[in-house]
Amino acid sequence: MEVVLGDVRDPFLVKDVMEGADVVLHLAALIGIPYSYVAPQSYVDTNVTGTLNVLEAAKALGTARVIQTSTSEVYGSAQFVPITEEHPLRAQSPYAASKIGADQLALSYERSFQTPVTVVRPFNTYGPRQSARAVIPTIIVQALASTDPIHLGSTTPTRDFNFVKDIAEGFAMIGESTEGLGEVVNLGSNFEISIGQVVEAIGAAIGRDIAVETDEARVRPEASEVDRLWAANAKASEIYGWTPSHGGLDGFHKGIAKTVEWFSEPANRAAYKPGTYNV
Repeated sequence: MEVVLGDVRDPFLVKDVMEGADVVLHLAALIGIPYSYVAPQSYVDTNVTGTLNVLEAAKALGTARVIQTSTSEVYGSAQFVPITEEHPLRAQSPYAASKIGADQLALSYERSFQTPVTVVRPFNTYGPRQSARAVIPTIIVQALASTDPIHLGSTTPTRDFNFVKDIAEGFAMIGESTEGLGEVVNLGSNFEISIGQVVEAIGAAIGRDIAVETDEARVRPEASEVDRLWAANAKASEIYGWTPSHGGLDGFHKGIAKTVEWFSEPANRAAYKPGTYNV
């Protein structure tokens, strides 16, 4: 692996690093939803303009395959479940709006210039090494640091959580295929679980009950909270043969156990700050 320092907002650098690449997996983005309330312009610059730079480079270089990484947040709270790729798009945060813009831009390049793009829409991913901006590491790190109640926002919303290995395999399968150009494809487990139930699952993996206190600073504005996410994953299975190995409640408990095991090593969580709310 060669690591190149740079910025996706720089079109010259993007084109330079993409030259000679057969497949481009575009995951460069600002992803923190709370920070998008504070700095929405930076989300447009990075997520929309950055995607434009990738697409322009792919068009100029004749790149054989581009995977545009989307997010389940573009659907907003589920209007029906499971959420298929035909579900209406409803941005409930500036972050989600920027990702809708990036996705539509990518699809327009496939239609306008035959740029070989597929939009991959992973639902909530978790696993070892995940940023503390995500809810599962937030719960684990606080619970391992102290027996005091942990601090969270709302615990009633449901999410479709996916172990990182499954999502990585999905990206690899799609990147290696010539099928699904100009399509949107969900990567999800076809299973929903509330944040409160996630706390219980993590407590079971750690070996104790975890008490929760609501921290109002972590609660999203009422109309901005996505209350329910539950992915339909039939399209990924039909086109690419992808199915998650950590799907369903049993698979989720298996993935949580692996994640807790990684975070249980003090060296692995040394850079995490359990008392800090990461936006």
